[in-house]
This record gives sequence, C-alpha cells and structure tokens, in this order.
Amino acid sequence: MNAPHPAKVAGIDSTVPSPAHTVASAAAGTSPVAASPTTDAAAAAGTACTPGALLQDRLAGWVSDLTTLHELTERLVRTDTLSDGLRELLHAGAALVGARRGLVVLEPADGLGPDTTVGLGLGRADLGHIETVPRSSVPYGRILDGLPVDEDGVAEPDLPAEKSLDPRHREVAARLGYAASYTLPLCTGPSEVRTGRLGAAVWLYDEPAEPGERQRHLAGLYVRYAAQHLSRLVEVERTRATMATMAEELLPSRLPRVPGVQLAARHRTGPRGGGDWYDALPLPDAALGLAVGSVTGSGPSAVAAMGRLRASLRAYAVMEGEDPVAVLSDLELLLRLTEPARSATALFGYCEPALRRITLAGAGHSPPLLIGERRTEFVETSVSAPLGMLACWEAPSVELQAEPGETVLLYTDGLLHRTGDPADRAFARLHAAAAGVPRAARHDPDAVVEHVLRTALPGGKADEDSAEDVVLLAVRFE
Repeated sequence: MNAPHPAKVAGIDSTVPSPAHTVASAAAGTSPVAASPTTDAAAAAGTACTPGALLQDRLAGWVSDLTTLHELTERLVRTDTLSDGLRELLHAGAALVGARRGLVVLEPADGLGPDTTVGLGLGRADLGHIETVPRSSVPYGRILDGLPVDEDGVAEPDLPAEKSLDPRHREVAARLGYAASYTLPLCTGPSEVRTGRLGAAVWLYDEPAEPGERQRHLAGLYVRYAAQHLSRLVEVERTRATMATMAEELLPSRLPRVPGVQLAARHRTGPRGGGDWYDALPLPDAALGLAVGSVTGSGPSAVAAMGRLRASLRAYAVMEGEDPVAVLSDLELLLRLTEPARSATALFGYCEPALRRITLAGAGHSPPLLIGERRTEFVETSVSAPLGMLACWEAPSVELQAEPGETVLLYTDGLLHRTGDPADRAFARLHAAAAGVPRAARHDPDAVVEHVLRTALPGGKADEDSAEDVVLLAVRFE
C-alpha cells in the first residue's frame, strides 16, 4: 500500500514549484516557504498540539524540505552549459525565497572570467540600469569586491524606507519597481575565502519583504550546492574558450586579397577543439593555394597536430604548389614519419585566378561544390585514401574550369556529420542548400557560405556544441 502524499508542510509542495506558480504567489503577497507548519496547524485547529504531533509535523517538514532540495538540485545538475546553470539557479532561488525577479552576477575572484550577468524577469536595459548603481552601495557589489558578508545572505527588506540608501539605488529601484532584495554569495568555500568566490545572486521583491529563517536556510543550502556545480561549468567554459582561441590562432588571421577572386571562410569548433583547418596562400605567378583538411581526434593534441600539418603544407605549397599531388605526397610522408598513429584527410588546389582554373588533389576528402547561375554540382575527384592510411599515398589530380561569377565551395566532413543524416542524405542536403542561395547573394562569397551553413545546419546546429568541427572556404571568380 502506498503511503499518503505528504501534506504541504513548510510551505513547500512535495513537487517542485514552477517559476510561473512562484511568480503568482509572490504577486499575491505569499511565500512558497512558511515560517512554521506547526504554528499553522495549531492556529487552524484552535488547540494546542501534543508532543507527538509536534514531532510528526517537524519530521514531515524535514522530509518536504529535503524532497524539494533534491528535486531542485537534480534539475540543476542536468544543465551542461554555464548560461543554463545560471538561469536554473535564479528560477530555483526565486521559488525558495518567494521572489519574482532576480539576477546573478558571475565574476570569479581569480580574474580569469568569464564575467557575465544573467537576469530573471529583467531585460537587458533593466540590468544596465542596475549596473549604474555604485558597487559599494549594494550587497552584491561588496561580495564581488571580496568584502566579508553573512553566509546566510543580506536582506534589504524595505528599500524605500531605508534612509541611508544610495540616491542612485533609490532611483533605479523606483524605476524598475522593486522594494526589497535578498542577496547570497556564490562561493565554493567559506565566503571569507576570496579564491572561492564566483559571484553573487540577488532576488528582488515587488513589495517590502524578506525571507524567513527557514527560507534563508533552504536557499543557503541550495546556493552552496549550486556554487560547486557552477564552478565546474566555469572550468568547462574556460577550457572551451581556450581551445577555440588556440584553433583560431592556428588558422589564417585574415584571407589574402588576390586579383580575380574573392574569398570567404567559416570555422566552427566543438568544446574540446578539433583538427579541421583551412588555408589560402598566395603563390608565385599570381597563383593561389587553397586547402582544407581534418586531423583525426580532438582536444589539444589534435589542435597541435592540425597546426603542424597546416604549416608543413604551406611550405610544400610554396615549393611545388603547381603540382597538388606532389604537395599531398610530401605531406603524407611527413605524417607517416612523424605521427604514425594519426591520419588526416586533405584537399589542396592550385588556383589560377586569371584562367579561372583550379587543379585539385584530394586524400580521402569530400568533393568541392561548384555553385553558379546555371549549375550547382559536385566536382568529380578521384577516390583515394586519407593520408597516413597506406604505405604510399598517390592519386591523380583533376582540373576544374569555372565561369565568371561562379563560386567553388571547399568544406570538411564535419559539415556533413553535423546534419545527423546518412552520407547520401547529407550530401543531398548540402547540394540543396547551395542550389538555394538567393540570386542577390551569389556575388558575395561571404553571403554564400553563411547561407549554406545556416541552411544545411538549421535549428542552431551551426553554433551548438558538437564533437564535429566545421570548415567552409568559398572562392568566387570575378
């Protein structure tokens, strides 16, 4: 037989209160956490409670509180990005302290970032107004400045009646319509340990109010747990930013300007960093070397290998770029001798802008796409193995002859893999995206690559985290 559902004790339902319900309760002047369930029960009955009833009510309150904290923390740990974690913190804290709006300011004490401000029920302009209040006059500012505060939080129960309130703070509170606030530090350790500080969370009340003792206790427990989770997400965000910076620094800082062609590129990398690269290198006789490629693996080792391979390809292109097969043969030999456990795909093209001609050689790489007014088609290249897979790599080159105004699109396999479709459907999706480039955008290679990227990877797939890197390089002949 199932036990009866716990009564609504401690002012918290056994289920997690939704943000909408919390807002309604706060607007009605009620709080999702009551001061004492025993007092409420006694007042309703009009009689004194026996010691057994007091103990039962207290145990029921503990069970309710623990159930709520468990469900709130379960929701928090399911967040895998820093922005989602901060938003979940604000929603859960608002439910616990009975507030309707709030903000969290992330500013790690070690100064390594990321620094950000996220609001609940506050727009960008509202957050801008709050940031104009002097930091020294608000509790969250004192927390960010490393000054010690009560670990149970700082309550400002009646801002309009506070005579010592900073004039700018009074003005902003009146403009945004909040009359009280409750602030908690985000610390991975005791609040007096400066290195453990991540930031501060603030919840705002529409009317004069402050959280009760039990509300403070529950909110404090939740925020201390949340700080540990957010600290891990901060490290993930820092790693992601570092890897992205490394990958970008190893790629061309800008594309060259060569008469007769226009160039544009896009690069998307995952949180761990990947080994996809592109290059465009001016060569003798007004020629241009074009390359895209991908190194197996991910993380720092793949990024480093990508940098070494790209630098080597540049040297071989300068020496014998007019023979793309020789360039890739030299690159394959280097890879096999220096990194025998790694393989790579690559496509190198010797471009002659004056003749609108590209001589191509590919090693296990997807064929380029030719986009024009009267045709959109894949360029037939010879089937060959990736570099490092065979004892000796070699494949014939092919020539591509473009018309004025046509664009050649080079890309890595990550563009196909991110679609989540089988290979044949992924190629069909890419072809349809290229064929659908608006006529007005075809004169601009930057608009072409942007359209292809967003159309082939709809619904945010172009920007979301993925294990697959994406590279597109567009070459438009004038």
